[in-house]
Amino acid sequence: MVDALKILIDKISGLNETEALQLLSARFPNEITFSSSFSWEDQAITHLILSNKLPIEIFTLDTGRMFSETYYVWSRTNETYHTKIKPYYPQHAPLQEYVEENGPNAFYESLDLRKQCCFIRKVEPLNRALKGMKVWVTGLRAEHSPDRHNLQQLEWDESHQLFKYHPLLNWTTEEVKSFIAKNHIPYNTLHDKGFVSIGCAPCTRAIKEGEDFRAGRWWWEDNSKKECGLHVHQ
Repeated sequence: MVDALKILIDKISGLNETEALQLLSARFPNEITFSSSFSWEDQAITHLILSNKLPIEIFTLDTGRMFSETYYVWSRTNETYHTKIKPYYPQHAPLQEYVEENGPNAFYESLDLRKQCCFIRKVEPLNRALKGMKVWVTGLRAEHSPDRHNLQQLEWDESHQLFKYHPLLNWTTEEVKSFIAKNHIPYNTLHDKGFVSIGCAPCTRAIKEGEDFRAGRWWWEDNSKKECGLHVHQ
């Protein structure tokens, strides 16, 4: 797989984000997908895909605990681009068992219970969404976390056995915001209130001045534990 990755990296080297997405979608027809949480960066990528009519599926993980503002921008995106973003939901049985056994807010009680909740609501649905895919497009940016500073724009995801492409990896927040404004792209208005990384409502808060990007996610845990399991880097 190392050789295949190197060949793809060489092919997209020097291409802009749209050109690289075009190349990957041509190379992997019906096997490339994009996961959106309706964040700034995900909305920018959605615009690149839909405004250029690229044959890339767009899906989202609806955990059932999302902000009303997130649902609003989802609806606005469908209306603006005349599209239907595909939702994936948690499976009923394990979610019901988890809530009955532990309560609706058990994720505050321990790291294990929080990770179990994330697995049921996000990781397992993601695994279904990626089944049969060869390329997973994401909105990861290096600015978001120290763990992402050494990421490659195109990488091999061993756990899902596919390529991951991060088109906006090296974009700054200001570049993303400028792109959103210039192209009149719908975005989550929580970003205007200090929310940077937006996930489930009970697990997300606005960050304070001087805090790091991830401070608003799972704020009751220390920084070394702030991942939900969607992006595992070997």
